[in-house]
This record gives sequence, structure tokens and C-alpha cells, in this order.
Amino acid sequence: MAEQEKPKTGVPDTRGSRVVGQKQAQQQEDEVVGKAYDGRLMRRLIRYLYPYKLPAFISLAAILIKAGSDVLGPYLTKVAVDRYMTAQVAAKPSWLARHLSPNAFTGISQLAGLYLASLVLSYFLEFVQTYLMQWTGQKVMFDMRSQIFRHLQHMHIGYFDRNPVGRLVTRLTSDVDALNEMFTSGVFAIFEDVFVLAGIVIVMLRMSWWLALLSFAVLPFILLVTRLFRKHVRDSYRRIRSAIARINSYTQEHVSGMTVVQLFNRQERSFKEFKAVNQQHMDAFKDAIMAYALYYPAVEVLSSIAIALVIWRGGYGVLHTTVTLGVLVAFMQYAQRFFRPIQDLSEKYNILQAAMAASERIFKLLDTTPEIVRPAHPKEGDNSGRIEFRNVWFTYQRLDEAQKDRIHHANATELAAMDDIEWILRGVSFAVEPDQTAAIVGHTGAGKTTIISLMMRFYDIQHGSILVDGVDVREHDLTKLRQRFGVVLQDPFLFSGTIADNIRLGSQWISDERLEEAADEVNVRDFIHSLPEGFAEPVRERGNGLSTGQKQLINFARALAHDPRILILDEATSSVDTETEMRVRLALEHMIEGRTSVVIAHRLSTVQRADVILVMHKGQLREAGTHQELLTQRGIYWKLYQLQYKDQELPESFPTLNPSLAVGTD
Repeated sequence: MAEQEKPKTGVPDTRGSRVVGQKQAQQQEDEVVGKAYDGRLMRRLIRYLYPYKLPAFISLAAILIKAGSDVLGPYLTKVAVDRYMTAQVAAKPSWLARHLSPNAFTGISQLAGLYLASLVLSYFLEFVQTYLMQWTGQKVMFDMRSQIFRHLQHMHIGYFDRNPVGRLVTRLTSDVDALNEMFTSGVFAIFEDVFVLAGIVIVMLRMSWWLALLSFAVLPFILLVTRLFRKHVRDSYRRIRSAIARINSYTQEHVSGMTVVQLFNRQERSFKEFKAVNQQHMDAFKDAIMAYALYYPAVEVLSSIAIALVIWRGGYGVLHTTVTLGVLVAFMQYAQRFFRPIQDLSEKYNILQAAMAASERIFKLLDTTPEIVRPAHPKEGDNSGRIEFRNVWFTYQRLDEAQKDRIHHANATELAAMDDIEWILRGVSFAVEPDQTAAIVGHTGAGKTTIISLMMRFYDIQHGSILVDGVDVREHDLTKLRQRFGVVLQDPFLFSGTIADNIRLGSQWISDERLEEAADEVNVRDFIHSLPEGFAEPVRERGNGLSTGQKQLINFARALAHDPRILILDEATSSVDTETEMRVRLALEHMIEGRTSVVIAHRLSTVQRADVILVMHKGQLREAGTHQELLTQRGIYWKLYQLQYKDQELPESFPTLNPSLAVGTD
């Protein structure tokens, strides 16, 4: 079986079982629920608050004061009832009672003013805490997303082969949102609930310990109901997140491939498949709704039972003068307020759980170190543009340490005999001299695109060496190495922005004059000037609205504007029409002057003028030479030439091995 070249997405297809295993692992990771609290993860998350310690501290202080203000209200009611409404004089008046007016009307007005002041203070503190934590949460989200995106930019290309784009985008969006919710509505809100609960418990025990214990009698039942609720809602949320991931994936795939769906009349089947996935999401959400519909009324009923117990036993206490009426009224209010934070804590539990799972996934991404990094002491090349491959062996497989060690000490025979490794390149050696044009041809999967990826060190080879400008690519500074190359790929890619932005790609040193020159040299300036805004014409996502040929010519202008020392053309003319191809060929004559060029093409008509043609077959370099030299050898290149031109008369000087392949034979 022929060696397979790296596919456009994912790992090589020959490792099907690995692909399935990775997909299962990714699905399990997306469905992970996580702990409600993980100290290791929380310590890492708190570090993101360090730059914003002051607003976080102010917010925490506001929560503490607000908790005290919330606890104060029922106590003021108790003082008003006992001191002024029932005229019960306490044996030991409280500090507040001693500072109130003895006059009932004045005292009640003072208490009402204090109550109003506590409400205003609570409102103000709520505003301060909410604003500061939302502000801090946005800052943390900004920092975290910036860190993740920067980290993704430094990851090696092989990482993106193994991780779907949608999954990585989720880390930047949904997972960061989950952490923002934890910072803004989770951790600090939990502090508020805990402080309020603690304050209520302390005040209730100080006023009447036995009546407080009676109020807490229903607490075990509430904890039991809360535990059951958390268990069911956790499972529902896991299914919801999993279903959303499948909905997003299915929608993206089928919207992107809508042409094929409609071409093969798959609309009805696709709709049924989507309906099944959507049904799973709805069912999971309905289960979550049912859990909430049962939980909140259950807590309300239990809290009402607690209040009823307080009224029942407290009423006896009032009649027997063991408690005052003010204490009873305050207990009724405290009992109502006591169970609200418990309900909130169950909500915060789900927020924390989602945040811990999201942080686990985010930190797993951030902890993944790039396999290809800048060397500690990079070397400078001679800028000659010379490229050399020396006995290069390469595979896309992820190798363990034992395999790497075997490869390091193996010779060519031993490398070829390693059945557990699927080599993409096998002992490839060649050199492209400065200012030469080299063409690489061969069947699909022969390793052509892999060769140019290795030149720019998108992947590291397992054995041998690759030299650019006389220096091993592993010893080059990555940025400077890739600045030497200008690349035009088979599938032209344009970003959202303007045409000028797409040619410059952030290189502000490219002047407007240079843009004009580059566009003129690739025969696209007339087209650009025909647009309403010229070089400032907006480009939609992926260049929608432009033809493939127009996008490709803009890509040629991009490569030329950066004035690379080495030019790479990977099937650059395979997706354009004949007229555009002729314009591209004329452009190429300008582009390759004074540069080392490497051209990959299936159509041999585009490579006949190359200084050297490299013929790849099953990962090996089988032939090398000029067009005429290779035809004379009558090998693989000659067969490829015959297959492409079998409908045309071949020169008599190149008779066919198989007369049936030659045009003009019977």
C-alpha cells in the first residue's frame, strides 16, 4: 500500500484506530463534569486576579458589609416590637437600645431610619460589588483569551492536525465564559451566602438557642433534597453540554457542505439526523427543568414548615413569657432569609462545577508545550537560498521515547524495517541550488507537500537533516526562517479585511508603491483598480465574493510583496481556469527571477522549464533531472508524461513502452 501524505485535517488515515481513540478521548473530555472545587485549579485561577487585587478586595469588603446589613433588618424589627410596641424592658438592654430615644414615636422613627439606611447601604454595596466583579471578570476573560490565543499561535502545526478547530474555539469562548461566571457570580457570591448564613445563625442563637435549633430542624431534609437535586441536574448539564457540542459540530459540517447535501438530495436525511441530536438536547434540558421545578418548591415547603414550627413553639413561648414577641417576629423573618442562601449555594455549586471542568480543559491546553520551538542559540544562514535534504526520514505518527531512541541509533536498512512506523518520507536526499527552480512531481500521497512543510519546519523530522542557507532548520530562528519563504498554496486563503490588508498581512513596511508593483507583476492590478475602493475594497470571510482565480492572484501578490528569498508554489495553478493560468504563468516568470523556487504540480506542463525535477514515489525520491533527461530515462516521470499527454502525439524520439498508450497506435 502506498505511503500516505498528511491529510488536510486530522492525522493520517492509515491510523484509523488512533483517530477513533482520539475522537473518543475528545468526546469524553468535552463531557467531563469535574469537581465542584479543586484546590489545584482554583489556585491557578486566583492568579488571574492578582493584577486586579484592589477591585477584588473592595468587592470582598463590600460583600462582608452587605452581609451584615442584610442581617440587621429583622433585628431592628425585634427591637421596635419589644421596646416600643409591647413595652417589654429587657433586663440587660442592648447597645442599640441604650442609644435609642425613650419616646416611642421618636424611637420607631429612628429604627425606621436605620432600616432605610441599611437598605440604601445594601443597594450601594450591591452596585459596587456587582460592577467591580463584572469589570474584573471582563479583564480576566480578556487576559485569559489573549493567553490562549497567543499559546495557540505558538503551537506546532501537528497539534492542529490532531485537534479540531471547533474544539479549540470552544476553549476561547464557552470555557472562558464559564470561568467568567465563576468569578462574577460564583466564588464571591458564595462568600456572601456563607457570611449571611453565618450572621443569621449567630444572631438567632444569641436571641434564643432552643428556638434557633427548632428552626434548623428541617435543615437535614433540605440538605438531602439539595444533594438529590445536584446529582440529577449535574447529569442533565453534562448531557446538555455534550448535546450542544454535537449540535455545533453537526451544524458547522452540514452548513459548510450544503452544496454536497443539496447535490445528493440529502436534506431530509440530514434533517432527521439533526432532529435526533436536537432531541437529545431538548430531553436533557427538560430533565434539568424538572429538577428545578421539584427542588425550589420542596425548599419552599420545608422552609414554610420551619416557620410554622417557629410560630407554634414560639407562640407558646410568648404566651409563657419565655420569649418576647419581638424575638418571635425576628425569628420568622430570619427563617425566611436563612433558606434563600441555601438555594443559591446549590446554584453556585453548578457554576463552580462547570468552571472547574472548563479550567481543566483550558489548563490542559495551556500546559501543552509546543513540540517545535525556537532554539536557545539560533544560527544565521548565508541567505543564499540553497535547500538541501540529507537522508530525511519522516512520519506524522506520534512516537514514544523507545521508538525515538531506536530511530536515533538506526541505519537506513533498520529504519525501513520498522513495521510499527508508517514512513511518509524514506531516506530523501537532494539539493536545490541558489536561484534554481525545482519542481516536485509524483502521485497523490507521494510526500510532495510534506517536503515543503519540512523546509519551513512545520514538523520536525525523525532522522536526517534539512539545511536552508547552509544551516539545519532546527538551528534557525523560527521567525527568520519562515520570513525567507513566500508560499502560494493550492487553496487560496483570504482573511476578513481589505485587499491591501490581505497582501500585507501585518507587514507595515510594505508601502503602497510596493503593493502596486506586486499586483502589477502578477497581473492583478487592473482587477483591483476595477473594484469600487481598489486596494481598500473590503474582503469578506475567506474571500467570499471573489473567484478562485482572483483570490489566487491576490495570494501571488502577497507572496511577491514580501520579497522572499525562497518561493514555494504548491499546486498554485490547479484550481484556476485556463485564462487565469496563463496570467499566472506570466506572473511566475517575474516571481522566480533571482529567487530559489520550489514548485509542486500535477500538471507537467507547468514544470517543464524547471532546472531540476524531483520525482517522488511512495515517499522516496526515485528520479531527478531536467524534463528532457527524465524523458530519456523512460522511468516514472516518462509514464506520468504519457498518461497526461496520451491524447496528443508524442515526439518520435520518445517511443512508448506500451504501444497501446501512445496516440496514433491501433
